Amino acid sequence: MTSPTLPFPLLQALVGDEEMAALFSNEAELAAMLRTEVALAEAEAEIGLIEDEAAYRISEACRAFQPDWNGLAKGLAHDGVIVPEFVKQLRAAVGEPHARSVHLGASSQDITDTGLILRLKDATALLFQRIEELTRVLLDLKERDGSARLMAHTRMQQALPFTAAHKIDTWLQPLERHEEVLRELAPRLLVIQLGGPIGTRGELKDHGDAVADALAERLDLGFAPSWHSQRDRIGEFASWLSLLTGTLGKIGQDIALMAQNEVGEVRLATVGGSSAMPHKSNPVPAEVLVTLGRFNAGLLGTLHQALVHENERSGAAWTLEWLVLPQMVVAAGAGLSKAHALLQGLTFQSSVLR
Repeated sequence: MTSPTLPFPLLQALVGDEEMAALFSNEAELAAMLRTEVALAEAEAEIGLIEDEAAYRISEACRAFQPDWNGLAKGLAHDGVIVPEFVKQLRAAVGEPHARSVHLGASSQDITDTGLILRLKDATALLFQRIEELTRVLLDLKERDGSARLMAHTRMQQALPFTAAHKIDTWLQPLERHEEVLRELAPRLLVIQLGGPIGTRGELKDHGDAVADALAERLDLGFAPSWHSQRDRIGEFASWLSLLTGTLGKIGQDIALMAQNEVGEVRLATVGGSSAMPHKSNPVPAEVLVTLGRFNAGLLGTLHQALVHENERSGAAWTLEWLVLPQMVVAAGAGLSKAHALLQGLTFQSSVLR
């Protein structure tokens, strides 16, 4: 269902993140949907909506499931969502008499959204880890080079002297706030989706909330009412991603300016060359941070268009979300990795005499 997270495979060497992109691969999406169907069947067996034997057979079939990828692609093109063809194939794998118990009371959106949230849980764990690692690098840099005397600039003009510690604080403090906000956001974001065809859980025979609670427990996600057309949690996460990459872009922009020959306030361990001017040392990693920050800022407006759902479900808005969100997550992951490498190899150099 998700397209490649960035076009042009060669470009991924510059702006991509293989570890984060893997969470949005076809294989990862299928694994998350299978995991959701298993948990749903087990939850419904616990409540008594299907037989224990049916749940066991569904679980076994999901573990051994080998999809017809061409069939899934054709189903997606025909139905606008991959789940109808996926459920058809899964029911055939389960076989009679338990095929009818597969996907009972659920909608395509329940499986797709819950599968997405399972992958976003892994993505947020990576983001937390990388923010913490980047924060440690900045603290180490501040301790080592913080006393270096620099010239502050306001509106691109020399202002007054200050220290590298002051500059580093302008990079570090937003990152600390971003980590705090993500910890506050995660419980709202990482929740199951279960609403049935129109979001009422009506097909679960007055056991909808009980099934949802059991499903959440099995997947180690939060419980929530159906949020089929309420995409604010996705929009809020996208806003956070843009804020994060914007902060990283500011770091990159500062470093690119300080690395100019006539300024010379930082020395970089890794620089790029020129095909025409061999003497040049281009601050490529810093420039990439600026690019990723601007990329996500542009995508955020597009992602927020997906908040506009017609009535109880929008195929158009939902598809737009699939196109945009993976790219934003990958850009954020790439920004953190590249900022870490850049700052690990950066050294401040005093430019102002005491």
